[in-house]
Amino acid sequence: MNDLYEWIRVSLQSAAQDGALPLAFQYGFVINALLCAFLIGPLLGGVGTMVVTKRMAFFSQSIGNAAMTGVAIGVLLGESYTEPYVSMFGFCILFGLLLNFTKNRTQLSSDTLIGVFLSVSLAVGASLLLFVSARVNTHILEAVLFGSVLTVSDTDMNVLLAVSVLVLAMGIPLFNQMLLASLNPSLARVRGVKVDLMEYIFVFMITLLTVACLKIVGAVLVEALLLIPAAAARNVTSSMRGFVLLSMLFSTLSCIAGVLIPMQYDLPLPSGGAIIMVAACIFILTTLIRVTFARFREARA
Repeated sequence: MNDLYEWIRVSLQSAAQDGALPLAFQYGFVINALLCAFLIGPLLGGVGTMVVTKRMAFFSQSIGNAAMTGVAIGVLLGESYTEPYVSMFGFCILFGLLLNFTKNRTQLSSDTLIGVFLSVSLAVGASLLLFVSARVNTHILEAVLFGSVLTVSDTDMNVLLAVSVLVLAMGIPLFNQMLLASLNPSLARVRGVKVDLMEYIFVFMITLLTVACLKIVGAVLVEALLLIPAAAARNVTSSMRGFVLLSMLFSTLSCIAGVLIPMQYDLPLPSGGAIIMVAACIFILTTLIRVTFARFREARA
């Protein structure tokens, strides 16, 4: 795959030098970020519709923050602090599955349990970071928190591609079952859907996507990219098909624009923040459209 990435970079850089593409395409790290954007945009947009439907808004946020603890554990165990994927995936998957297991066996609400798990994870992570702060560059930790196009490597893209293929392989065949299990668990059980298994699979998918997207969007903002495009799509469509397709479109546009705009206009913005601001603008626009059409219908009535 690395040879393919290099061929794409060389081709796009040549086109930018010839004036066929914006000047930002002269930089290899911008092309890396855009390749990632084309992967995470549709995926986060599609999965985000399920997050909104299942009301799991804060779950991805807790996973993103738990990744910081995974980074600290990885450094303590001797992993590279620039690519501590084994520790991040391992800790976050354990965190997500244990959280879901606990939720199914207690009477506590989801937001309460997420708050408890998140608080414990942050406390452990903050304590461990004190021990590893002398070993790592603090800018690396900032990249995990807020995302950075400057730090996306071929390894990051390989991990994201592998996660994307795995999530698609799980999500596409099971999408209808997961949707039914989230909308009407009783009916899903009557129709033979294993509701608890679908929930674990969905938690696993969100965890994988969240960790894989940290380098682009950042731990603090990955939840926003799951929610805002889906919320914007819900503003302007009532059908499930339109909901999913528009959410994927809005998420992809946000990723691409968030990468290109700061580079093209030399703005001192992290990629994650720029992506979310573009998504927020789309949400505001769709909200205005919804309000305008609602008033138009009321006037005609």
